[in-house]
Amino acid sequence: GGPPETEADWRRVADTLRRLHRLTQDWPQRPGWRSSTDLLCAETGTKIDLAAMPPEGVARCRAAWARLIGRQTCVVHGNPNNPGNVRMTADRVALIDWDEAHVDVPDLDLVLPHNAAGLDGGAHDIAAQASAAWEAAVCWDDEYAIKRLAEVRAV
Repeated sequence: GGPPETEADWRRVADTLRRLHRLTQDWPQRPGWRSSTDLLCAETGTKIDLAAMPPEGVARCRAAWARLIGRQTCVVHGNPNNPGNVRMTADRVALIDWDEAHVDVPDLDLVLPHNAAGLDGGAHDIAAQASAAWEAAVCWDDEYAIKRLAEVRAV
C-alpha cells in the first residue's frame, strides 16, 4: 500500500491509532524510556537529554507536558503524522517505523493532518504543544528540533 493522501485516509489512521491506544492502556514503559510527564522531573530518557537544551526551552517543553498530567497512558507510535510511516490499502492501515514508540499520553499521536482525530480546539492545542515539545526534545539540536521548539509557546 501507499501513504495516506486524503482527509478520509487520515481519519482511518486516527481510528487505527485509537484502537492501538485502547489495546495498550497501562502497559509498562520501554526500558530506558520516559514519558512526556516523566520529564517534568527527569532530565534524561533514551534519546532525550534536557540538559543539552536551553533552560528557557526546557521550561516551555515542561509547561506543555504539564498539561498532560493525570491522563491515561498507553503505547504511542511516536511519529504517525509522517506519511512515510503509514501504509494503507483499501481495507487496512499499517504503521511502520516503531523506533520512537513508547508509553505516553495518546494525545501525542493524534496531532494529524486535517485534524483527522477530530480533537476540539482546546484538546488540539494541548496535544500540538506537547507533541512539538516532545519532538524538539527527542531530536535536540538539529534544525528540525529548533523549528519544533519555536512552535512551543512561552509560559
